Amino acid sequence: MQRHYYISDDLNELETLEQELQAQGVMTPQFHVLSENDAEVEKHHLHAIEPVLKKDVVRSTELGAAFGLVGAGLVLIVTYLMQWHISPVGWLPFIFSALVTLGFCTWQGGLIGIQLPNHQFKRFQELLSSGKHVFFVDIEPNQQAVLSNIVSRHPNLQPAGTGKATPRWVVKGQDKFSHVMKVMP
Repeated sequence: MQRHYYISDDLNELETLEQELQAQGVMTPQFHVLSENDAEVEKHHLHAIEPVLKKDVVRSTELGAAFGLVGAGLVLIVTYLMQWHISPVGWLPFIFSALVTLGFCTWQGGLIGIQLPNHQFKRFQELLSSGKHVFFVDIEPNQQAVLSNIVSRHPNLQPAGTGKATPRWVVKGQDKFSHVMKVMP
């Protein structure tokens, strides 16, 4: 899958675009609208990006966990090299200390990520601040022609490049989940 970005200042046009994509078999979890004006996006029944995903929480938490693993490893290595584990208390307090190090670094990474815009959307910050909206769609290779055909009918959409898409299995899972939620009373 590949992600295609488009810029627009007209939410009505984006609503029409979403309907046309759905009519051609593109699943709702494949496209999103990124905007500073979430209330207007909601009024137009557009598939908005979740607020937490506008921030870099996931990536920063992963980075924090990586640093935490290194820190936890260092705690255990130093414990072994200094032979502190031979004491009457054994390994237990050092293992606990390694787990606390891992947890703290992971938590700290998440806190830092809450304050940062998502790294994938940083390049659009200025456009979003000026009232524009970013529409992005994750397309499979066999859907490329459908997207090109539909986008060509919307001359006000400005192509804004491509990027890494959400994994296919995540999109399929989100689609199945939404179908299950619609079926349940």
